[in-house]
Amino acid sequence: MAETRSAEIRRSLDHPVLDSDGHFVEVWPLAHTEIIDYIEEEAGRELRDRFLEGQAQPFDTSSALRTVAGDPDRWQSMPSWWGWPTENTLDRATSYLPKLLHDRLDEFGIDLTILYPSMSLAFLDLADAELAPVVCRAANRMHARLFEPYRDRIAVGALIPMNTPQGAIETLDHAVGLGLKAGAISGYVRRPIAKIEREHGLLDPPVERYDLYGMDSVYDYDPFWSRCCELHFAPISHSSVQFHHIARSPSNYVYNHVGGLGRGHEALCKALFLGGVTNRFPALRMGFLEGGVAWACSLYADLIGHWEKRNARMIGRLDPDRLDVDALMELFAEHAGAEVVAERDRIRAHFAQPAARPERLDEFDEVGLSRAEDIRDRFIPNFYFGCEADDPLVAWAFSAEVNPLGARMRAMLGSDISHWDVVDMTDPVAEAYGAVEKGTLTEGDFREFAFENAVRLHGGMNPEFFDGTLIETAAAAVLAKDSCE
Repeated sequence: MAETRSAEIRRSLDHPVLDSDGHFVEVWPLAHTEIIDYIEEEAGRELRDRFLEGQAQPFDTSSALRTVAGDPDRWQSMPSWWGWPTENTLDRATSYLPKLLHDRLDEFGIDLTILYPSMSLAFLDLADAELAPVVCRAANRMHARLFEPYRDRIAVGALIPMNTPQGAIETLDHAVGLGLKAGAISGYVRRPIAKIEREHGLLDPPVERYDLYGMDSVYDYDPFWSRCCELHFAPISHSSVQFHHIARSPSNYVYNHVGGLGRGHEALCKALFLGGVTNRFPALRMGFLEGGVAWACSLYADLIGHWEKRNARMIGRLDPDRLDVDALMELFAEHAGAEVVAERDRIRAHFAQPAARPERLDEFDEVGLSRAEDIRDRFIPNFYFGCEADDPLVAWAFSAEVNPLGARMRAMLGSDISHWDVVDMTDPVAEAYGAVEKGTLTEGDFREFAFENAVRLHGGMNPEFFDGTLIETAAAAVLAKDSCE
């Protein structure tokens, strides 16, 4: 094993390092063949042909500009390009080869890594509700087989498309049957706007909205969340809105990528919370990877601020029908100019008109809140946030004096190895520990960040998640400590 700064830091710690979000890259010529064979075997030639016709293109950053380049005429986003390392050949090979990755984890200072695919992540964005589950099951079976020999230090995540609750449940059941304990769901489903589709059909480019499952969905996704709880499975989101966001650039990938994951995560997290998912399923824990935690700190504070002014008790103070129009007009008469007084009858009629009144006055009713602390208690234990090693705003997550009600967000270290932002796979642990050396995180904060919070996410849902791994005993100690608090 090569001596690295990350390995040295790991030896100095009294806890393991658990990477909540690493990546591998598929050897696509081999993966393509296996996926085609699975689709034909399980679903027949017609669906196989739909796959081959291009409805399910994997994302290869080396050839992206030849296939899905940004298009100003369609205002199509410039996609990621040149996303895999090239100068560091050892790291490039490591991204493809499970055995080599397993052999190098000590060099990285990582005890256990939870890995997600790269190219086949594109399958989560498929609009074809029949094809998406089959393609994802094919990828999941392949990845489970490839990583099976290395389960002591590598947990590979499944792909769970969310086009329909039933398709998501079937894919989840299949993944768990393969022995996969982690998995990424689609962060949204793109659906047509009903009126436009009804009057104009499907347009190209499409006019779409995001279905975010928790509220305003065309389906009831509670059966899926219930199944996650039954199977002790903590879903994570790894989706970005960089390709579909209204503010996108057809010429500049960096413009699209900056904030792309965080914006998508915020939209989903907000819908799940306000839609009452964490209220109805208090045991459900969910992760949001690679988007940092600053957006979650801001969302949490905003939710509290809005509830304090617009909760069921306070919203009545804003009811236009409660306005004392006579008293208002007396003040107008005393303090307004002659031109206002001359139009007092019209002005009175304006203020006296009946208020518009929505069917639901309490927009927090599904969350089941009676005090601000309930927001903290339905947010903090349920949501977990993957942060890359170079993210300086991780410190915000642990700033109990800044976050309302003394909250500490459940931030987790995600290495993002195999992607362009990791120049050297041996860097992330040392880079993350730099926050301790700078004084923005304490050793205790780092322990939560680099180990305990990921244990709480996956082990909190599934106490057997870490059985048979290198960190089994240490993870069990964290869960036992939490159960006593």
